[in-house]
Amino acid sequence: RDLQRTTGGFTEFVPLPFVPHTAPIYLNGKVKGLRPGPTDDEIISVHAASRIVLAGTIDNIQCSWPKVGLGKATELLSVGCNDLGGTLMNESISIAAGAQHGQCASPRELKNAAMNAGRKPHQRNTLYEILSEDASVDLKLEKSH
Repeated sequence: RDLQRTTGGFTEFVPLPFVPHTAPIYLNGKVKGLRPGPTDDEIISVHAASRIVLAGTIDNIQCSWPKVGLGKATELLSVGCNDLGGTLMNESISIAAGAQHGQCASPRELKNAAMNAGRKPHQRNTLYEILSEDASVDLKLEKSH
């Protein structure tokens, strides 16, 4: 937080849950007691705590739908996340780790996820400036009133 207060360089924070399915640290069994990733409750708690801990320093909390799935990402919009991220094209990092939630999501899928969470979708740029209310590429979400 001190670095962010000094530089203002972070546009978002993305808590990335461990996807163990093909990770050597998990597969080789050398770390005793290593679980196969976080529980759903832990994923929710980390995203919610991120919003609280980073309030006033990093305004955008993004959920990684390729790691948690679009359904869980929609739920995370209710516990502190305000960004679903992007449509992505051939996302490979999560897939290589064993995530099973896909490599891309259409703008329509992301828009529907936001609306299902009671949020108003927006297209944004990397600096979180709203480009359009169309939500055709990337989405920054804010509470609907």
